[in-house]
Amino acid sequence: MDKITLAHGSGGKMMHELINSLFMKEFDNKILAEKKDSAIVKVGKKKIAFTTDSYVVNPIFFPGGDIGNLAIYGTVNDLSVCGAKPLFVSLAMIIEEGLDKTILRRIAASVKTAAKRAGVQIVTGDTKVVEKGSCDKIFINTSGIGEVFYEDLSIDAIKPGDVVIVSGGIGEHAISVLSKREGISFKTNVKSDSAPLNDLIGKVLKVSSGVRFMRDPTRGGLATTLNEITEGRSFGIEIYEKDIPVTEGVRQACELLGFDPLYLACEGRAILVVSAEDSGKVISAMRKNELGKSAKIIGSVSREYKGKVCLNTLSGGKRLAGMLSGEQLPRIC
Repeated sequence: MDKITLAHGSGGKMMHELINSLFMKEFDNKILAEKKDSAIVKVGKKKIAFTTDSYVVNPIFFPGGDIGNLAIYGTVNDLSVCGAKPLFVSLAMIIEEGLDKTILRRIAASVKTAAKRAGVQIVTGDTKVVEKGSCDKIFINTSGIGEVFYEDLSIDAIKPGDVVIVSGGIGEHAISVLSKREGISFKTNVKSDSAPLNDLIGKVLKVSSGVRFMRDPTRGGLATTLNEITEGRSFGIEIYEKDIPVTEGVRQACELLGFDPLYLACEGRAILVVSAEDSGKVISAMRKNELGKSAKIIGSVSREYKGKVCLNTLSGGKRLAGMLSGEQLPRIC
């Protein structure tokens, strides 16, 4: 297939194939090859984390958030899961001609509030206005810089016997966006989990030196993120459906619409791979934070299922949980 489709931006298998076959091939270098949420670069004697992301969510306002705070929190979280303290953010807006200024003011106010909550400064930016129809209301690009304070995070550090922890319920962001876009009401209202993870992660890394690796499960969801960790590795990951936190609202929505919560995007959750010895204190530290109250151990790293993710189902069976294939929910971030 020589044409780009929406599935190429879904965070799943087709996006990874595109990145690996085109961008990684053309831009290959040692830093990029690490495929972290942020590039870790040395500036003088300090290590700096640098990341960038673009936000094209539709609709731009949804239960629990909007495109403005989503952009700030997404960038903060990409820095945080790489062991960095987020410091500075750039903000670029591509605005469609005809957008009501009251909407732009509302987004700007949300960005300001989010930056204050996350403890970062917006220090540079850019504004472009394009012809009507050239974008959908507003697109935002953010880049972030943070100072690395925990340097040992790497997939290479993961060992069989390590445990896998998720900081809270999965899929809430995707269902929130979908419900607003399609005008669907569920018995239990679902709000986006969009939030800054830097405080939660900072507290975890203060109590434990056994955190091997972290990532936030955005596009492609939990299952795709775990596959990113195991891909090409000599270990696999085994997870248990009964232990994966899914709120009643998300569960109802998935049953109604036929979605698998394992592939639904989050915007305020972290996946941590931690040594078994430190798992208790990590869970304890997480549950003392508002964003980690529902943190749970959902599985472990195994010598079996090399390069794969195996799900132990509620019915007692086992199945491989591969990367998201194709497109599930368009434009959720």
